[in-house]
Amino acid sequence: MTGETVILAYSGGLDTSCILKWLLDQQYDVICVLADVGQKEDFAAAEKKALKIGAKKVIVVDAKQSFVEDYIWPAIQMGLIYEERYLLGTSLARPCISVALMEVARQYDAKYLAHGATGKGNDQVRFELCAYALKPDLKIIAPWRDEEFCRRFQGRQDLIVYAQANGIEVSAKPSTPWSTDANILHISYESGVLENPNTVAPASLYEMTVDPLVNAPREPVRVVIHFEHGLPTRVEDPANKCVYRTPLEMLKFLNDVGGSYGIGRIDIVENRYVGLKSRGVYETPGGTILYTAHQDLEVFALDREVLRTKQVLRDRMSDYVYNGFWFSPEAIYAQRCIALAEQRVCGQVTMELAPGYCRAIARKASEADGALYNEQLVSMDVHGGYVPQDAGGFIAINAVRIREHVRAFGPYEVAKQTK
Repeated sequence: MTGETVILAYSGGLDTSCILKWLLDQQYDVICVLADVGQKEDFAAAEKKALKIGAKKVIVVDAKQSFVEDYIWPAIQMGLIYEERYLLGTSLARPCISVALMEVARQYDAKYLAHGATGKGNDQVRFELCAYALKPDLKIIAPWRDEEFCRRFQGRQDLIVYAQANGIEVSAKPSTPWSTDANILHISYESGVLENPNTVAPASLYEMTVDPLVNAPREPVRVVIHFEHGLPTRVEDPANKCVYRTPLEMLKFLNDVGGSYGIGRIDIVENRYVGLKSRGVYETPGGTILYTAHQDLEVFALDREVLRTKQVLRDRMSDYVYNGFWFSPEAIYAQRCIALAEQRVCGQVTMELAPGYCRAIARKASEADGALYNEQLVSMDVHGGYVPQDAGGFIAINAVRIREHVRAFGPYEVAKQTK
C-alpha cells in the first residue's frame, strides 16, 4: 500500500501507538490526528512519540469549544442519559472527533480512516457511522477486526509486549491495564481488572473526583445555574462572588467544584449496541450537576404531558447517541422536537453540592417567560380559584373503570405473605 494515506484517530495511548506501528509495517503513509476535547494530555509529547514511531504528520485539532457548545450543551438541553445512569461522555465526543478527522481527510485527500476501537465495543460503530455520514466514500481500516492482527494480538497484554519490543513508550502497565478515555465532560475506565463486575474498582483509579467519604469538604456549597431554552447560560458561585458565562468556563468550574466533592462517580454494567454487557466506571462531575439542575427546571417549567412526551424522545435520542447515530435523520428529528419543548425551560436552579451528591434546593422561572407553577392555586391556605368539590367528580370518573373490573371479576384480594 505504498503511497496510500491513512488518517489515524490517534490518542497517544497503547492501542493507537501500536496500531500506528502496525500500519507502517503495512506500508501505509500515516497522518495522526489528535482531537483535543479537553483531556489532560501532553499533546507535544504525544506528537513527538508518533513522529518517533514513524508518522508522516501529526495534527492536533483544538475541538474543546465545539465539543462543549455543539455536543455537550445540546445533550444537557435534551436531558440525555443512557439506561438512566450514563451521561454519554464518550458517546458525545465521537461525532465531534469524527468531524475533525473528516476535515483532515479532505485536506489531504485521504482514502482511508483507521481507528483503534475494539471489535467488541461501541466506538467502532460510532466512528464509522459518523465517517460514512460525513464522507461516505471513505474506506475503514479497523485493526481489531483484521484477522491477521487479531491472530497476533489477543488483547492489551500482547500490545504491551509488542510496544516494549518496538521501543514504544506507553503508560499502561501489567499491574494496571485498564483502559481510559478522557475528555472535558468525563473520564471512563474499563477492561483489565474491571472486567469482573464483582471486583471493586481500585481507589487509585479515579482522576477527576476525590473520594467523597475521605477527601471531600464536609460543609456543602451552593451554586446557581441559569438556563434559557434548556441551555445553561450562566453559573454563579455565591461563595466567591464569581460568575461564569461561556460554556467552556461553566463546565470547567463545575468540574472543579464537583470533583472536589466527589460528585458524578458511577460504576455500572451497561448494554453495548453490539449486544454485549460491559462494566464501566465513570466520572462526570460537572455534567452531573448540570443534568440534575436541568431536570429539576424541566419538571418545574413544562406542561406535564409535554414533559412525558419529551422524555420518550429523550430516551430514543440517548439510544441514538450511544449507538453512533448522532448524524442521522432520526436524531436530527428528535433533537428538533425536544428543542421545541425546551423553549419553555427558562429560569434558574440553586444547587447544593455535598460529599458524593448534588441536589436542587430552589428554583424559579425567568420573569419574562412566566411559569406554570401557580403558588395561589397550589396553596393549602387559600382556594386560589380551585374548586375542591370538582375533585369528587374527577375521582368518580376515574373509578368507573376500577368498579367495572370489580363487577366483572370480583374485588381485588390483598396478597398475604406466607410464613
